[in-house]
Amino acid sequence: MGIPIRIQAGSIALDAELHETPTAMAIERVLPIEAEAATWGEEIYFSIPVAQQLDETAKEVVQVGDLGYWPRGKAFCIFFGPTPMSRGDEIRPASAVNIVGRVLGDATRLRSVQDGELVRIDRKP
Repeated sequence: MGIPIRIQAGSIALDAELHETPTAMAIERVLPIEAEAATWGEEIYFSIPVAQQLDETAKEVVQVGDLGYWPRGKAFCIFFGPTPMSRGDEIRPASAVNIVGRVLGDATRLRSVQDGELVRIDRKP
């Protein structure tokens, strides 16, 4: 069972969970997080105050709804479709990310979120 969180991005609210990995636990310790969304294709990302290296969960191709941590940019990433690096239907980050959690529900709802909109991640009570 993961750690329940809530993602509010613009007008979209989604339930999600963090896995029980060292990177995910480092993220959980700094919650709540608020940042301005940056979009890259169908990915939202933003810097967070966490410094981790790639770990055993690292992937170069991810799935819709995956939550990732990008060590190169110290960024939290929410994937909901192809990025400019994708080939075909795959979802490819700029470089490998640690998979730290998963959106519970339809992550494609995030397509309406624009650059600069506020994103907040909280523990879910």
